[in-house]
Amino acid sequence: MDDVVVSSFVTGPGYEILPLKIYSMVKVGVSPEVNALATILLVLSLVMVIASQLIARDKLRGR
Repeated sequence: MDDVVVSSFVTGPGYEILPLKIYSMVKVGVSPEVNALATILLVLSLVMVIASQLIARDKLRGR
């Protein structure tokens, strides 16, 4: 919720950024589009965490 509040004050008129888009979609009701977007964001986050862990492990081993 904080992202929506901050984004609404920081962005100018005519801009539609992701937190505001998601919030406006959820206000009406959770649609399959919101579920798909949440799944994509979750998978991307997991991939980034796994990649950073693999890179850190390789650096510790001296590769």
